[in-house]
Amino acid sequence: MADSSLMDQTFHYVLSTMVERGFAPHYTEVARALSVPPEEGKKVLHELMGTGIPCWFHPGTDFIASFAPLNNLPTQYRITVEGRQKWFAQCGFEALAVCWLFPGRTVTVEAPCLDCGELIRLDVRDGVVEKAEPEGIFGYIDIPRKDWRKNLPYS
Repeated sequence: MADSSLMDQTFHYVLSTMVERGFAPHYTEVARALSVPPEEGKKVLHELMGTGIPCWFHPGTDFIASFAPLNNLPTQYRITVEGRQKWFAQCGFEALAVCWLFPGRTVTVEAPCLDCGELIRLDVRDGVVEKAEPEGIFGYIDIPRKDWRKNLPYS
């Protein structure tokens, strides 16, 4: 197993790269950032993804599909910061956590209600909801918490 420092560096690199450019790095980019050979970059990335944090590869590949709170594939949870919509949240609840990646800036989350299809919009800055449309919205997950890990993309 990779040492914790290398795992921490990998975590930081993946998340900061996604914040900067809106999509995840390939394991060869991870390797270059860590100054290790590509196979070592792939190995440490797989080890990190296997730690139980809410992240996963696209099935059957080495491509990062999701790395909480962001998703590398488009989802209905569109994230806009300073007029730029280039991020997608992993899920509705992780969408709220995205604000911590952009301290001091307003993060706008837009998504359709999965029940009625109407647009939901939240403006969040540093953990405080500045605006919610419609007012009084709330979130729920229609699956027991104990079953979330069985299918994270669905949960």
